[in-house]
Amino acid sequence: MDHSDLAPYTGWTRADWTGLADRLLDAVTPYASPSFARYQLPGTHTSHSGNDSDALEGYARTFLLAAFRIAGERGEGPVATKLLERYAAGIAAGTDPAGSEAWLPIVPGRATQPMVEAASIALGLHETRAWLWEKLAPDVQERVTRWLGGFIGNHTWPNNWMLFQTISEEFLASVGADHRDDEIVRGLDALEGWYVGDGWYTDGRTSEFDYYNAWALHLYPLMWTRIADGGARGARAVEAREVYRSRLRRFLEDYPKFIGGDGAPMHQGRSLTYRFGAAAPLWVGELFDCTPLSPGETRRAASGIAKHFIDRGAVNAQGLLSLGWYGEHLPTVQPYSGPASPYWASKAFLGLLLPSDHRVWTAVEEPLPVERADFVTVLNGPNWILQGTQNDGIVRLHNHGSDHVDRSSGHEQDDPFYSKLAYSTATAPDTAEESWVCRVDSHIALISPDDTPSRRGAFTRLGASADGDAAWAGSVHIPHVTRADGEAQPIEGAQIESWTIAWRCWDLRIHAVDATEGWGVREGGYAVAGHEPLAIHDDAVSRPSDGLTSSLTGILGWTRQSVHEAAEANAYGSHSAAPALHAAHPGGRAWYASLASLTRPAEAGATDAAASIQIQADGSIIATFPDGHRVALRPAGE
Repeated sequence: MDHSDLAPYTGWTRADWTGLADRLLDAVTPYASPSFARYQLPGTHTSHSGNDSDALEGYARTFLLAAFRIAGERGEGPVATKLLERYAAGIAAGTDPAGSEAWLPIVPGRATQPMVEAASIALGLHETRAWLWEKLAPDVQERVTRWLGGFIGNHTWPNNWMLFQTISEEFLASVGADHRDDEIVRGLDALEGWYVGDGWYTDGRTSEFDYYNAWALHLYPLMWTRIADGGARGARAVEAREVYRSRLRRFLEDYPKFIGGDGAPMHQGRSLTYRFGAAAPLWVGELFDCTPLSPGETRRAASGIAKHFIDRGAVNAQGLLSLGWYGEHLPTVQPYSGPASPYWASKAFLGLLLPSDHRVWTAVEEPLPVERADFVTVLNGPNWILQGTQNDGIVRLHNHGSDHVDRSSGHEQDDPFYSKLAYSTATAPDTAEESWVCRVDSHIALISPDDTPSRRGAFTRLGASADGDAAWAGSVHIPHVTRADGEAQPIEGAQIESWTIAWRCWDLRIHAVDATEGWGVREGGYAVAGHEPLAIHDDAVSRPSDGLTSSLTGILGWTRQSVHEAAEANAYGSHSAAPALHAAHPGGRAWYASLASLTRPAEAGATDAAASIQIQADGSIIATFPDGHRVALRPAGE
């Protein structure tokens, strides 16, 4: 069976994955220190932890990839031998505190970046235990455990970082080194408080949902059970494994719906520069035999994600993963990321732990959900709607639950990676510095008399539901303004209740806005971006290369429309633009409604057909879409 028979959608087989792994690992070697303990990759962006931390990150994250490659070959053959020599030398030099290539230590009393990298090293050492760890000299093993032992007595940030401590100290326990049992289970206990059902966790905060659910919060607990198996916590690991397996199974029921027909994963949340790391939970489902997907679906989804980025320039001319989404795009990157941060994409190679004759490598690829049919899916955990259309392969995410607001501190922010009304597999929000201020695309705001848009406060969910082929979700928030000291304060008497109804390629957006007279109201549609100038229409933006079109049509309350353009603000291209609607608020409560669409190419009638809503005396809403489909909902969470 050749590639086209085995992989009719992507053309990728296991050989393509191993080939990519080898190319990525070979490309970083020119930037290694003499003993391969530090990888100082080139780039104009240094993380806020500094160059020494970035160099450690280069070792740890590429070691994770090397470990999966070594374990997949059972430690045999020229590739595994070469990698074992390189990374064994690196770990010996990196853990020598008197050496010139010494790694930054895990500092007592502080949550620092080496904690993150320690988990990758511990996990890699476990997976290569027979071929690397057990072959290290006793004094090197002692140095390794002393370096990892910096965790002991320490606290991490109260989010996925707690699992880094769990993994690292469980590895210490597995090799008979000092550790603290309470610190190992502390992260696992915290995880239980983060679980919200249907396979979803928050990342330690009330409403922080993103890919960390997939590549951290499901991955590390299950991998912990591999390390703990047979040890002091073996019985707990066996029991917990079944809980974690059932949660991942539930999560994977919906996860392929986050992937567009071109293999693009949803562009939402932080750390998107990890790119095809989004494939990790698909492999974990097979690794722990807890996936509801067929082997052909798993490989189609995972290979599709990786191929999507490889085909679009994620690997630069030097063979390195750049900081960005496709090519380098620093506004996509958080301050904690350095040049080697993208190598957490290594998690996408977990499938290499499965042997070449495993069903996931021998099955014929099967289509993604969006390649089979249109769908709308309600995700109650994060209060999202996923909306996919087969004809253009686009999946849209309607957000009424994730806001990245730290409620414990009372700090309100308006993070474009989290707080937009909608995201998609074909677009990205504008994320340049000025975009955080003007906040146009997929956003609803009050506009002050001096033309300053409000910031979006924390969501209160109003629930989500589906009725046949349509679905809706709602939320309410208190808009904030920024004070002179940079902090946000709520606008007195103001509130915005928002609802999205998803049907076919449309999302009908309805807002009940409470504010005093004198404020304006503005809403934006999806931002379309490309490297060529965009086609600007009255209420729509199109990308000439493929016809991707974002439109936003006023239905109720809006009096003016515009298009907001930006440069170098968007991960999808240097030119970006989003349609917008405007109105002067009359005071008190007023209703606003719009019809947004995102299609590729523009579906006939999608951007110019009429829609309507009727507000009933009892507060319910009757919405009619351009094709005549009607949906009724009762807002305010009733």
